Amino acid sequence: MRITIKTTNITLTPEISDYLGKRLESLEKLTTRDNEVAIADVEIGRTSTHHHTGDIYRAEINIHIGHKSFRAVKETGDLLTSIDAAKDQMMEELRSDKDRRLSLLRRGSQHVKAIIKGFPWWRRRR
Repeated sequence: MRITIKTTNITLTPEISDYLGKRLESLEKLTTRDNEVAIADVEIGRTSTHHHTGDIYRAEINIHIGHKSFRAVKETGDLLTSIDAAKDQMMEELRSDKDRRLSLLRRGSQHVKAIIKGFPWWRRRR
């Protein structure tokens, strides 16, 4: 997975970069597909410089795999918490897509099996 990191209103320190790298490693398993390279665009930073209270840190993760795109955005009061929350949201989206692809594959396989047996897929034995 190729990772591009952009910061807004903060400086990227090696600690933040390492923390972000470790969190994105867990997404690696769900982003590997047949010969397709996943591209991750990550933007972290402060939403503005004049806030004193409220959710001011933002983490945005965009992953492009082939022709599909996935997006997760979270704003919290802490930068590391924002990164964790965005990673969790991205995991949910990637798992949902994986489940959807597998169920379509299985459903198609059931139709092919029914046709081979000589029964139309809408008339199953009970």
